[in-house]
This record gives sequence, structure tokens and C-alpha cells, in this order.
Amino acid sequence: MSAVWPGRRLTPLPMTTLVTTDLIGVTRGRSLPSDELDGYRLAGCGWVPANSALTPQDVIAASNLWGAHGDLRLIPDMASRVTLGNGPDAHAPVLDFIHGDLCETDGREWSTCPRTLLRHELQRYREELGVQVLAAFEHEFNLTDTRGAEAPAFSLQAQRQGAEFGGWLLSALRAGGVEPEMFLPEYGKQQYEITCRPALGVAAADRAVNVREISREIARQLGLGLSFSPKTSEQATCNGVHLHISLQDLEGQPLLYDDHRPDGLSTLGQHWAAGILHCLPALCAITAPTPVSYQRLRPHHWSASHACLGLRNREAALRICPTVTLAGKPLASQFNLEFRAMDATSSPHLAMAVLLIAGRLGIQQELALSTTAEAPSAPLNGEPLQAQEIEALPASLAEALDCLRRCELLVQALPAPLLNTYFALKTEELALTQALSTAELFEHYARLY
Repeated sequence: MSAVWPGRRLTPLPMTTLVTTDLIGVTRGRSLPSDELDGYRLAGCGWVPANSALTPQDVIAASNLWGAHGDLRLIPDMASRVTLGNGPDAHAPVLDFIHGDLCETDGREWSTCPRTLLRHELQRYREELGVQVLAAFEHEFNLTDTRGAEAPAFSLQAQRQGAEFGGWLLSALRAGGVEPEMFLPEYGKQQYEITCRPALGVAAADRAVNVREISREIARQLGLGLSFSPKTSEQATCNGVHLHISLQDLEGQPLLYDDHRPDGLSTLGQHWAAGILHCLPALCAITAPTPVSYQRLRPHHWSASHACLGLRNREAALRICPTVTLAGKPLASQFNLEFRAMDATSSPHLAMAVLLIAGRLGIQQELALSTTAEAPSAPLNGEPLQAQEIEALPASLAEALDCLRRCELLVQALPAPLLNTYFALKTEELALTQALSTAELFEHYARLY
């Protein structure tokens, strides 16, 4: 005989999720009743070390450092909280999450946490260089909506087909404090891009995560498919992530611009760029970290294929972005460098951290910027021009991982447990995907990301 309990009708209990975005760019977490959040502010919630060895295929790398042993705490950074109420689905629960840092159970920092790595590097910029970092991530993605025919690239028609999604997305991003700038149709079919205003420090990488997760939430509520994968099919145009970096002094004055130079790049900026270019093939293992990433990093794909700096050149891995003199805008505050050899299968915190490490080492070692800076290009007839003496980027993830192993600057600068874990999970990922055909590889990562 079942018991009947009198009382009021149950309603869903609001939940808040403490999240960490791991080494492969997947945001994971644990949810708790929102009205009990105060009890988790200082000690956070439990976490498992081996979670950091998860591949995108949800297989824990067999050679990870912990196995079933160990415990961690996920400590919320309350200033990073994102709370979104109503969306296109009026019955959907509130999206409420807080970014956090992983630490030991006694409060000691955990060396395999990518957000902690980024915070440490930003602190080194401030203390050793007197510099703060302003950054913004731009994301491209494919939106699957079968309700309309394919529209021309960059067209108003394409914008209108995505307008319901775009309007809700801009509203949600603004409510989440992400400060969206533009939602636009891109070159590819059903391809769009979202840009947001830059933020200082760790908040820039948090914003990149927020863009991805809020975009997925809006698409889910509208019943649409969405993928950030660098290439979703043989015919699809590639999706990239473009990271814009500006360096400022601690009073907020820009440091990258020098109006006495033809390209506008200051001496500090040249050393920073030289550090990036010196490490660039190795950096790809982290910024373009999946087998499908290397279907994008090819010549004449408007992405990047060589370790070079370009002036307004969208084929360059590192680009000096254009500035405008319209409306009297000051040039120095606009001036920034754009890293283009990145996609959304990467961890925003880890990718930003390793780029800053390479740039800092370039400044501290006063590395010289090569005079051969422009990427190889092609004329209108499609025949490639003679390639300049510029190092090509890796052609595969396996090759990129080898470059990372051989890059002493990065190997010595990164925490050994984090690096060893990364190599273990990427080796496992390559083994899990080696039997897939190219078409299957596209489908596989389109679904995962």
C-alpha cells in the first residue's frame, strides 16, 4: 500500500552549477540547489582528478597520473556567475552557472587546472612586465535549420534565416554580461559568427566559454542543431576561433602601437609576436587540438597554414588587425594582434595561457621578429605563388604534438602534470579516431563540439 503525502504541489527547484572547462574545452560541473549556494562559496564541491584525462570521446586516458585515486575541490569564482532567465522556451529551467578553479582538498592550487594556469600567467605579466592583457574571442559555427533554403554568403537573407536564433542569442549574451557586438552570416552555408567586446584577464576566456554554452542553450531551446567544430562536412566551410590580444600598462594605456613604424607594431609588440611565431607549430597542439583541426589549417582556407605575421592578411596565423580613422577614433586603443590558428575544440583558458607564455618569453628574451612576415598567397587564378621561407604549420595533430614535445620553451614553462596529462589524453584520442574515414571524422567532431 503506497503512502499519500499531503502538501503543496512540487515545482522544479532552481539549480546553480559550479563549472570547470577542462583541457579539451568541455565545460563540466556539478549542480546544487541555488538557495544553498552560500554553503559552497569557500569550500566548493568535490571533483575527481582523472576527469582531467577525459578525451572528447568520454574515455579516460589509461596512462593518466591518478587512476581512481585522489580528490579535489572546485571553488566558485562568484564574480564569474552567469544567470539567464527566460528564453525562447518559456518552460526551460534557468541557466545559472559559475566558473571555478580546481584545488587540493587543503586549498593548495592544483597544477592541472587550466583556469589557474591562466591566472598565474596574467599575474606574471603584471608583476614581471607591468602589463595587463585585454582579449576577445570570436567564434564561427554552423547552425542547422531545415526550415529554409540555403541563402547566399553574407546575405541579408541568411541573416534573416538566423534572425530568431541571433536575436535570442544577443539578448542572452547581454543578460549574461558577455557584451555581444555582432551576429553575422558568414561565407559558409548556414555558418554564422558571434563577436563580443574584449575583457581583461581571465574574464576573456570565461566569456569564450559563456558564448559557447549560451549559444548551445539557445539552439537547444529553439530545436536547432549547432556545431563549433572546425569542419562539419567535406563541403562545409571551416569554423575558426580568432583570439584578439591587446597589451596595456597597468593604467590601461595601449602598448602595442608605435606610429613611427610602417606596420604600427611597437618594439614590445614585435618581441611578443616573435615569441608566438617561434613557438607556433608547438602551440597548434593546444590551439588546434583535434584531428579534424588540421582539415582547416591548410593553405588558401582563410585560416592559417604558416608560422607568420601578416598585415591585414587573413591567411596569416598572426595578424595585425586594421584600424580606422573614421569618427576620430584613436589608433593606439584600436591596435591589436589576432591569433587565427585556433578553433573551438580547444580550451579557451589553456589556449590563452600558452599564447601568453610564448609572448612573454618573446618579450623577456627580446626575440627578433623575422623580416619575412607575410603568408604565402595565391593569385586570382588559383595557382599558388612561390612560397616564402616561412615555417609551415603541422599537417596533423600527431605532428603538432611532436612539435610541442620538442619546444623547450613551452615544455619548461608548463606544469609537468598538466603537460603529461595532455599528451596522454591526446594520444588516446588519436587511437580512438584513427580508423575513422575523413567523412566519419567530420561527423564525429561535428556531434561532439
